[in-house]
Amino acid sequence: MPGKKTVRSKQHRSDKVEPDPVWMERLRYFEARQEQIVKTIREFVEIESPSDNKPAADRMGAFLAGCFEALGGHARVHRAEDFGDNLQVDFPGRDPAREELKPVLLLGHFDTVYPQGTLATMPCHVADGRLHGPGVLDMKSGIALMLFAIQALQAWHTELPRPVTVFLVSDEEVGSYSSRAITEALAKESAAVLVLEPAGPRGAVKTARKGVGEYILNVQGVAAHAGLDPGKGHSAILELARQITVVSKLNDLQRGLSVNPGVIRGGTRTNVIAAEATAEIDVRITHAKQAAALDRKFRALKPFDKHCKLSIEGRINRLPMERTAGVAALYKKAQVVAQHIDWKLEEAAVGGGSDGNFTAGLGIPTLDGMGGSGHGAHAVHEHIVISELPRRALLLAAMIETA
Repeated sequence: MPGKKTVRSKQHRSDKVEPDPVWMERLRYFEARQEQIVKTIREFVEIESPSDNKPAADRMGAFLAGCFEALGGHARVHRAEDFGDNLQVDFPGRDPAREELKPVLLLGHFDTVYPQGTLATMPCHVADGRLHGPGVLDMKSGIALMLFAIQALQAWHTELPRPVTVFLVSDEEVGSYSSRAITEALAKESAAVLVLEPAGPRGAVKTARKGVGEYILNVQGVAAHAGLDPGKGHSAILELARQITVVSKLNDLQRGLSVNPGVIRGGTRTNVIAAEATAEIDVRITHAKQAAALDRKFRALKPFDKHCKLSIEGRINRLPMERTAGVAALYKKAQVVAQHIDWKLEEAAVGGGSDGNFTAGLGIPTLDGMGGSGHGAHAVHEHIVISELPRRALLLAAMIETA
């Protein structure tokens, strides 16, 4: 998602745990497969899949379906008209000691923000221990980690120790409109949700995300000739400027609430008093209870010029992922796993949203940021750190077992 800027991160202290030989052996399993993981990620990156290009996204989805089916998963395609089809893959699993285990949901997306053809100017390549390319961090490396974690569990056990559901959506970067209902339905059937979005700073997992919304403020004014009849016009642009001043006062950064008029449009010519103007406004909230109050304030806006009319569209699309007891419990389990391989795993709260907001909002324990570690999501320098891949794959495999 756009705007995934970290707003805070913190580390929790716990009792020192010595590296465990069994877990270190499992880490070496992934280290021996590091080149294979990189090769797989590269294959994914080199199949471009922009959110707004359905044929390209569907090619990516079909390729991924084949990869997961090769591991014994049952693929189900959820058709979508305006975006790529969404992919669900179900893996059976059974722990004889825990017969009634619900599945763990591995959640992610295969759409990217880059237009088709970006590889021509931003090729996927390795340099200085990093794999670069469009979508490599957000979040095709996360999808590869899913594959290798499942493959490892199959190798370590006669069968998966619990059922696993993989759900990969095609429209996360543009709002998840075709996939949200499916995500929420699958989450309700799951014991926990592990989101393979990129890791936070220093490889942190994400235990909180801001809620995200967008409002569109439309102003209808009265057009007139700016030279011949200036007094007969009522400028939509002038009215919008006044409204933006009001909207900017809704910011409350101390409470984690931000309001940003990011796009403004209006008018037709310099010699015409504008009849229409529009502002697109990004909204971020930290707590779900902020959503209703903010919505009321937007819809209570009144025109300064009585000859102008206002209309408001939009809403909070993703409620915040708050650090609930269920989220904290998952993080605690992840910490313990990390300690077994002498890794001080941190947690972070970030300003951007993901589909993990949807699942956490339902009260399902959710741990985000389980994917690749790197920098530059949505930017020309997007990359992952290759040496981090083995322990992130191990963490995912262990969390599937224990969540």
